[in-house]
Amino acid sequence: MAEVDGQKLSKKRRLLSTSCAPSIFCRRELKRRLKAEQKAKEKSEKAVIAPQTKAQPDKVNLEEISPNEYFKLRSAAIAHLKNVGGEHHPYPHKFSVSISLQDFIEKFSNLKDNEVLENEKLSIAGRVHAIRASGAKLIFYDLRGEGTKLQVMATAKQYEYKEFQPELKKIRAKIIAYIRKFFDDMGFLEIETPMMNMIAGGATAKPFITHHNELNMDLFMRIAPELYHKMLVVGGLDRVYEIGKQFRNEDYNDLIYITETLLSGMVFSIHGSYKIKYHPDGPEGDEYEIDFTPPFKRIPMIPTLEKELNTKFPPATELSTESANKFLSDLCTKHNVECPAPRTTARLLDKLVGEFIEERCINPTFITEHPQIMSPLAKWHRSVPGLTERFEVFVMKKEVCNAYTELNDPMVQRQRFEQQAADKAAGDDEAQLIDENFCTALEYGLPPTGGWGLGVDRLTMFLTDNNNIKEVLLFPAMKPDDPNRNKEDGSDQQTPEN
Repeated sequence: MAEVDGQKLSKKRRLLSTSCAPSIFCRRELKRRLKAEQKAKEKSEKAVIAPQTKAQPDKVNLEEISPNEYFKLRSAAIAHLKNVGGEHHPYPHKFSVSISLQDFIEKFSNLKDNEVLENEKLSIAGRVHAIRASGAKLIFYDLRGEGTKLQVMATAKQYEYKEFQPELKKIRAKIIAYIRKFFDDMGFLEIETPMMNMIAGGATAKPFITHHNELNMDLFMRIAPELYHKMLVVGGLDRVYEIGKQFRNEDYNDLIYITETLLSGMVFSIHGSYKIKYHPDGPEGDEYEIDFTPPFKRIPMIPTLEKELNTKFPPATELSTESANKFLSDLCTKHNVECPAPRTTARLLDKLVGEFIEERCINPTFITEHPQIMSPLAKWHRSVPGLTERFEVFVMKKEVCNAYTELNDPMVQRQRFEQQAADKAAGDDEAQLIDENFCTALEYGLPPTGGWGLGVDRLTMFLTDNNNIKEVLLFPAMKPDDPNRNKEDGSDQQTPEN
């Protein structure tokens, strides 16, 4: 589940999460309270002997102002909440939900007239579709989510809120079936997203380019469905997944637990043990034992590099500077770590991690807390400036999983994209471009969300003891024995006469 601060949401949609002692009221109870409030108000007015009037500024009618004016108002409100900080920050990392909307309705639907549960403390979340005020201290919210609707009545005293080979192929099928059941049981919705995009985004990789004949335009083959998934979360589909690609829900810490549970449970389900044998150089090569027993080892990236290289790195907040780039470049040169141009800071860091951390990861290992400069779509770390809440899982020196708390601040996301665009201009073909449609979607409000991606084929290699990924695919891309055969055959063919 994921919620964000309503202060930053769009004019048409808001998100609300309540953490309160909610009372369940019937209409009779509502009328009684309204009547009592009205009497108290009249009594207060009569007690005033010489009332003094004070000019009040006109309340802004959000339905009448222009989109630009509305955007300015919302931006100012967001900036204020960021300055206040703490629990008031408009883009929280996580909001804990104690009960779903459907369970809430089922649990309390049988309350009698005038019955109020004062001591029931719950945490629910959803998307606010309507807000109606009744007097100065009574507000009604239409809260929607999970295909249902709940009306929340909030009073000044009771309302706290945050706006917000055959056998081999069978094993591969078992892996996919296990993943699907795992996430289905958690309430996720399986989706499909476009395979071709006008902008290559969602991950750091060099994309393939294809051509759409009907539209007469070049398109990118997707490198990840990352941005589409987050747009769906913005649109109200709180939990979505796509097999072998990305999965969405919760935050960084939740995802670590989910990852350990899924991978260890999957291995035990298929092999009857958490430990498997693997031959990275084929059956005649060395044998390794891979132990998937949870919990997995966790390695913070920068402190581990400092220990391995016996040096102190610049502060994470300064990694985007030229001096930091020179430091990392000199470090790679000193330790004979190859990094072809462009030698951007992100690429230099990645090469160092590959040489001095990834090579040590035999059993499943979490490499955590990547610098922001390496993770343009990940949210900043809640306690260490300059880092992100991101992890990668490595098995037998290979990455099998990548996950992080999603960046949901549109302003910060644009800044990250601009840095990526600068890297691409410097010659980094794997850097991302600015995706304005995605940034606009974020302005409508992305709840606290976690992104998770798993390489099914690579994992299948380990669980079937194969060192060639082609062995686990039904239709792998193969180089022809004679690449010129088709050309020669074509030259002998005659064009039929009409």
